[in-house]
Amino acid sequence: MSKPAIILLSGGLDSTTVLAIAQAQGFKPYALSFRYGQRHSIELDAARRVATSYDVARHVVADIDLRAFGGSALTADIEVPKHSSAGDLSDDGIPVTYVPARNTIFLSFALAYAETVEASDIFIGVNALDYSGYPDCRPEYIAAYENLANLATRAGVEGARTTIHTPLISMSKADIIKAGFDLGVDYSMTWSCYDPAAESTACGEVPVACGECDSCLLRLKGFSEAGANDPLPYRTR
Repeated sequence: MSKPAIILLSGGLDSTTVLAIAQAQGFKPYALSFRYGQRHSIELDAARRVATSYDVARHVVADIDLRAFGGSALTADIEVPKHSSAGDLSDDGIPVTYVPARNTIFLSFALAYAETVEASDIFIGVNALDYSGYPDCRPEYIAAYENLANLATRAGVEGARTTIHTPLISMSKADIIKAGFDLGVDYSMTWSCYDPAAESTACGEVPVACGECDSCLLRLKGFSEAGANDPLPYRTR
């Protein structure tokens, strides 16, 4: 039988690729997403589409309210920074789109979920190259958290060692996209934009990506370098 694994699934490009990788490696995926007070629910709609498409064993959407703390353009009334190109993105300091301790919080929920389904494997789509400078996407952070996980749980104490898988950690966005294509990922199901808008069509209003936030620019750069077109609609490219 396939081993169970928890997949942190945001509905974005990276986490969807990670889900495809875990499934291709023979794991039985249990998806975990969060309604954490983010600016919009479009990414959760994407996560549901992806989870359904990959026929995950179970998809949990956990409710936590990080707007209670704020401190980020994604969870407070702070403007999302916009740029004209990926070349304008600065590597000086941590951007205001960083959500304080988000991956630590998410991994803690994943750890609890893993114990309940007797999973020893957790997959997360962190990336140390095209990652906007977030401190909780670094290899040393993941190594430290994995050590904590094996000290803090009944499973760890009883010898069922937890492994945190980061298959994208050293890949460029273009390489991630190429890997996804090789696995048949349909990126039209995914969503990455931090600050979407609505566009009127004959079928009603549909979300369009801004094309100017860090996440959009890194995604567009990745598709361009992979020699492919991004299937998402954009307000501006």
